[in-house]
Amino acid sequence: MPQELIKKIRKIQINTNQFAKNMLAGAWHSAFKGRGMEFEEVREYQTGDEIRSIDWNVTARMNHPYIKVFREERELTVILLVDISTSSRFGSGNQLKKDLIAEVGAVLAFSAIKNNDKVGLILFSDKIEKYIPPSKGTRHVLRVIRELLAYEPAAKGTNLLNALDFTGSVLLKSSICFLISDFICQLNEKEMSIISSKHDLIAINVTDPYELQFPKMDFVHLLDLESGESDTIDTSNAMILTEFKRKSANRLKAVSTLMKKIGAGYIDLRTNEPYFEPVRKFFKLRGKRR
Repeated sequence: MPQELIKKIRKIQINTNQFAKNMLAGAWHSAFKGRGMEFEEVREYQTGDEIRSIDWNVTARMNHPYIKVFREERELTVILLVDISTSSRFGSGNQLKKDLIAEVGAVLAFSAIKNNDKVGLILFSDKIEKYIPPSKGTRHVLRVIRELLAYEPAAKGTNLLNALDFTGSVLLKSSICFLISDFICQLNEKEMSIISSKHDLIAINVTDPYELQFPKMDFVHLLDLESGESDTIDTSNAMILTEFKRKSANRLKAVSTLMKKIGAGYIDLRTNEPYFEPVRKFFKLRGKRR
């Protein structure tokens, strides 16, 4: 493994592990409940115990009140469904979208294993690029981070439909699915609705500020990283910039509106802004609702 990549992984490990430990530990547990309660033991009744928990059969035999103790069936499966199409390699500032995606993915992965949950990874472009089955442990998470940082996709485009179909085929039980993408693609409402109905779907939209409002730079030659198509636009033309801004805003709104419609979670991130607060806020609000 190249030394530069090792340094990147180590840096992300330190930054995200600390965030997961200090800011998301309790919030993660509150936001994602276990699949149910399972019986653990019977013990003697103590002052303050819930009367409804009394085991009357054991109490009758022992001539002393006993209660049933249950514990949350905690272990969950977390899947990071990550768009690594060529558009994720864009960045107008100091951070590419793919680098932000890697950091957020690392935070989620570390949060999962700190709560004894499994985490897996699906990388997709216009095909399924790589699948790492869910597992536990720091070594496993470091492998996930390495793939997020260094995997070289074989294809350039984005096919969300393929990714959703594959996810549905490998997740045999209800799981937490984080769909991380810039969503510059067809949204496939029907398939996302199916995933959301069977699993806990949270969409994380990663956007560069230049994709929302282009600066005035006179004539600029633009290249679509996925299709290869190019065009030259006059950024000093106010009408062109206004239309660009309108379409960008509509695209973002379409994603958030769809997620709300199908009952999925939604986090909106920017490459030029810290991601800590939006992520923390999402988990905090979700925990309160639950």
